[in-house]
Amino acid sequence: MSAPCTGTPCSEAALAELADAGVATVYEAYGRRGLLDADWTPLTPGRRTAGPARIAYCGQGDNRAVHELMPHVRPGEVLVLTMPEPEPVALFGDLLATQAAACGAAAVLVNAAVRDSADLAGLGYGTWTRWRRARGATKSERGSVNVPVEIGGTTVAPGDVVVLDDDGVTAVAASDVEETVLAVRRRIVKEDGLRERWAAGEFSYDAYGLRAADEGGPS
Repeated sequence: MSAPCTGTPCSEAALAELADAGVATVYEAYGRRGLLDADWTPLTPGRRTAGPARIAYCGQGDNRAVHELMPHVRPGEVLVLTMPEPEPVALFGDLLATQAAACGAAAVLVNAAVRDSADLAGLGYGTWTRWRRARGATKSERGSVNVPVEIGGTTVAPGDVVVLDDDGVTAVAASDVEETVLAVRRRIVKEDGLRERWAAGEFSYDAYGLRAADEGGPS
């Protein structure tokens, strides 16, 4: 089953800023919201990516929905592949990865396993996964495409912006992207100022009042 993709389209400039800022900065600037709190393995470390979510909600241990998703994929999107309970079953491998590349996917997030991981690591886009495992999926349950899903304590809807790097994955609601870009800029300016102070020899222990609190408190 499929549902219409919703959300406000995001500018390429906004996506580039979020990708450059990285997961930790975006998460903090977004009020510590949106973290997909799970253990993610990037197959190609060092990448920073952001793009609108294109979602497949698979049947348990099944990847039929991923095949249905492929004709919907548009350039620059992040494929989000998940199922009711994450388990080390390969929802995504070389042949599906080839289709995603042809569609211009920016990244693939697999809340399950991938296989052919060496081949996937050599592609022009990044893949983030929970596991690497040869165990194959079935294709007997249709599942759903372009529907909201919950991953790691966060609900991701079609069109929400997913940000991925070596620190993990976070998401920003499509309606909040422009405001979040402004918050990211402010946070970067603040952190740059603090970095200069620390580099000049000042300590956060003093600047944040922690020393005074520790030394002035009860023994």
